Amino acid sequence: MKAKFAFHNCILATLVLLLWGWSPVAAQTARLDDLFQQLQSATDEESGQITQNIWLEWSKSGSPAMDLLLKRGRDALDAGKPQEAIEHLTALIDHAPDFAEGYNARATAYFQAGDLGPSVADIAKTLTLNPRHFGALSGLGMIFEQLDKPDQALEVYKAALAINPHMADVKDAVKRLEAKLAGQDL
Repeated sequence: MKAKFAFHNCILATLVLLLWGWSPVAAQTARLDDLFQQLQSATDEESGQITQNIWLEWSKSGSPAMDLLLKRGRDALDAGKPQEAIEHLTALIDHAPDFAEGYNARATAYFQAGDLGPSVADIAKTLTLNPRHFGALSGLGMIFEQLDKPDQALEVYKAALAINPHMADVKDAVKRLEAKLAGQDL
């Protein structure tokens, strides 16, 4: 029972971070600012390259050793080895605790391992370091859906689309959840 309570506290803390601390981080580069501006007015065809460039910027830790740990973690995820990915990404976070993408990648690994509580905690840290991380928001929406919390999932998905309006899967999730919620009794 304590574990369930702690898990719900993590979810609540994440929502508080999303709703209360939603200011842009001053440390984000002019390059990212430009890419996000382009993303808002891009066509769906143009958005793919812009989104890829954003992910590339997010993946730069400033250290070749840390970039290697991120690559090893992602490679383990791609190979279906979430526990191995968690190990690499934990080492990355230990050495680069202000690198948001380390937390985001580890959140994905925890999600793949079925550890939703640690995944939510890492999403919260990702969003603290990088409030424009539409990938982390999308992941949080998936967790809320898995927990049968459609209202929260819809809110988070809409926040992700406000940042990146070109995510087809998230658009589909919003339509699906709006239809589901419209059919519920109030």
